[in-house]
Amino acid sequence: MARYKKRTVVIEAEQFKGSQGKYDMFMEFPIEQDDNGEYLVIPTLEGSHRANVRDWIITGVKGKKYPCKPDIFKQTYEKE
Repeated sequence: MARYKKRTVVIEAEQFKGSQGKYDMFMEFPIEQDDNGEYLVIPTLEGSHRANVRDWIITGVKGKKYPCKPDIFKQTYEKE
């Protein structure tokens, strides 16, 4: 079996900190709230995904946004 490695890609990302933060990146997604706290609903090619407080919102290589859990973000990305 052949082995492959992921290409290096520079992304833009911002951590969602709830309504106390200032967000240019999230203006298209209204902040919603339920019993579990504040969240965003982000439409993606795979359907709508919930982004909770402390999740990262990534802008992909084609300009689409998607959420990423903090532990996965830390394992996958490092600041440039």
